[in-house]
This record gives sequence, C-alpha cells and structure tokens, in this order.
Amino acid sequence: MVAHSSPILLEWGCSLGMPLKTPSQKKDRFECLSTIKGGQDNHMRNVIFAINLTLDGCCDHTKPIGGDEILEHYTHLLREVDLLVYGRKTYQLMVPFWPEVAKNQSRTKASNEFARAFDSIHKVVFSRSLDRAEDKNTRIVRTDLRDEILRLKQESGKSILVGGVSVPSQLIELGLVDEYRFVIGPVVAGEGRRLLDGVSLPERLQLKLVESKIFESGCVALRYFKP
Repeated sequence: MVAHSSPILLEWGCSLGMPLKTPSQKKDRFECLSTIKGGQDNHMRNVIFAINLTLDGCCDHTKPIGGDEILEHYTHLLREVDLLVYGRKTYQLMVPFWPEVAKNQSRTKASNEFARAFDSIHKVVFSRSLDRAEDKNTRIVRTDLRDEILRLKQESGKSILVGGVSVPSQLIELGLVDEYRFVIGPVVAGEGRRLLDGVSLPERLQLKLVESKIFESGCVALRYFKP
C-alpha cells in the first residue's frame, strides 16, 4: 500500500493444470500444484494472510511494489472473502483513502475496482486506542485476539483476510493462519521492517505451495496452505 498513492501495494492479493507463463506472454496464469487444503476443518472459515514483500523480506509500507496488475490481483482476492481483519495502523492506511476512491472513482480503472471491492466488505479492527471507525462497515474489537478470531472462524461465511504485520504475526504465532498469499517484488530494499521480526514460533512452520503466478512487472504471487 503506497502511503496515499496506492495503499494496497504496501501490505497485501486458477486455472487448474495451466502451465506457468513467462512475463513476455500476454496473460499470466496460475500453476496449480494442489487443490487440497491440508489439515483445514471444512466447517470453519479460512484465515488468509496476504502481504507484499521485497526479495530480501522487507514488508515496510514505505517500500511499495507493483502497479495496476497487483491491484487487480488483490481485487480478485477480495472477492473470495467477506471479512477483513486489521490492526489500527493498517486500517488507517486503508481508510478513509479507499472508501473515498470508491465514492469518487477518481483513479485508474484497477484502483477504482479495487476500491469498490474493498469498500463493500465488512471489517474488524483490533485496537485499544481507536475511538471510532471511519466507515459504516467497520467494527472495533478490544477483546482478546485469539478468542475473537476463533469465534469468527466458526461463523458462516467466506474466508477471512488479514492484512498488515502486527496482527497477522500474532495470528501466525497462535497457529490461526490457514493460508498465505505473498507477492514478491523484484526489489532488494536493503532496509526496513522484515516479516515476522521479533516473532517466536513454537516450531518450524512448513507450508505447501499450491499456486504461483508471474506478472509482467517481474512480481511473483505465491499461495501456500498450512498442512
């Protein structure tokens, strides 16, 4: 998500049997390696963590990657979910910026479509300092993160998408993230916050690659399931 030029590009996101395409070809396609969500309870909602990273693992929102094709990628992801989960900082990067774009339709076609999709989805924000929500679709939660996510997973609905760094890091530590969507940019930042800095996992987390996609920009989208 680029401060306010395009916040989604900072922190966010198949055709079965199709071969992986090269950047020179007109259309990108997914290489689907598996369609089975290992270990996931089919009666519970899936928790998806999506984020953009540089080649050296930087997830700092001031080191943006991608362009309209990445926005289109995340618009498709938003259509798979019906709840967004953020901490205060990421929420304030996204709102009111994207709802205003959705209202005014003042940017590129890809930005406008992303904004409409984003604005239509309900959001949960974990914060003890945020006084009020900036949009009608947002609920502020001040209770325990683990308990609330477990409760939300048991509700009926589509998948839950979590964004940012702090809240997802805590959920990864708790073992509550089912799916990971990374977009890796062809950039070496050399500085900035790294994903999972300061996080202590109880054990090594081995993920299963199920989809990949190459963009013309050189960005690569990777989708992993937790076995």
